[in-house]
Amino acid sequence: MDYVKLGNTGLEVSRLCLGCMTFGEPDRGNHVWTLPEDQSRPLIRQAIELGINFLDTANVYSDGSSEEIVGRAIRDFSRREEIVLATKVHGRMRPGPNGGGLSRKAIFAEIDASLIRLGTDYVDLYQIHRWDPSTPIEETLEALHDVVKAGKARYIGASSMPAWHMMKALFTARLNGWTRFVSMQNHLNLLYREEEREMLPLCLDQGIGVIPWSPLARGRLARAWDESTHRAETDAFGKTLYVEADRAVVDAVGAIAAKRGVPRAQVALAWLCAKPGVTAPIIGASKPGHLTDAVAALELRLTAEEIAWLEEPYVPHRVAGFS
Repeated sequence: MDYVKLGNTGLEVSRLCLGCMTFGEPDRGNHVWTLPEDQSRPLIRQAIELGINFLDTANVYSDGSSEEIVGRAIRDFSRREEIVLATKVHGRMRPGPNGGGLSRKAIFAEIDASLIRLGTDYVDLYQIHRWDPSTPIEETLEALHDVVKAGKARYIGASSMPAWHMMKALFTARLNGWTRFVSMQNHLNLLYREEEREMLPLCLDQGIGVIPWSPLARGRLARAWDESTHRAETDAFGKTLYVEADRAVVDAVGAIAAKRGVPRAQVALAWLCAKPGVTAPIIGASKPGHLTDAVAALELRLTAEEIAWLEEPYVPHRVAGFS
């Protein structure tokens, strides 16, 4: 496993990040396809044994049960100081006023709740899951700064938003001497490349680490277009992200995978890892082979001709994933 700095920080993270949305009790929250604890633990252990030290979850994943499962697994399979643990805040955790969003009250309540579920005194990376248009960014950033100063988070990051929102947050933090976002968790893969227009150049210019979510496009890049899975059939959000025209890109991935004699997932991940500025794709895993394929993708070097073959069929998409 290779390790790189997260943006222009001194924090060393594995070249792959384990996305933990897959791990959670299916009867809690909105994801009926998640794996309960007894099925999640072997995969988390495998990831750690493969050298993945970067784990990403969120308070809303399976109504908090993802954090609970991940926290117990870290205690059992590793040492806390060896793990870069990331979680997120924004989504609604309870009905009524102040049950979600990025107000000072919500952030202070949710960081404490996440730490209890994770069974730790701090997280390494605390991220806003989305932009909150109903809360002034000054209020959000000062609250996050205070979370860092209280020792409850080491760094802060952001997730899917317009590039101008990210730049506004960076400028506001600098203007006030507050802790700055060090990472961007955004939607980027061979089927959705709109982030190449503004967000990736911004992150390169500002030294922001990029940790893309859904690098395999909800699994579409790991199988033939007409194949399906239980998750694909029950993932309402995923059904809004991709279109029929993406079939041509999936076919190109399949052709190169067949020519190389490797799984499709390795080709799609190798393309993403080669993008300038990408620090660590966030990989989901529901089977042991998903992890071994992801690690193997780090050694796969695509030629310029293969990259052109993969990128040529792309069609512009409407902006997706910001809400």
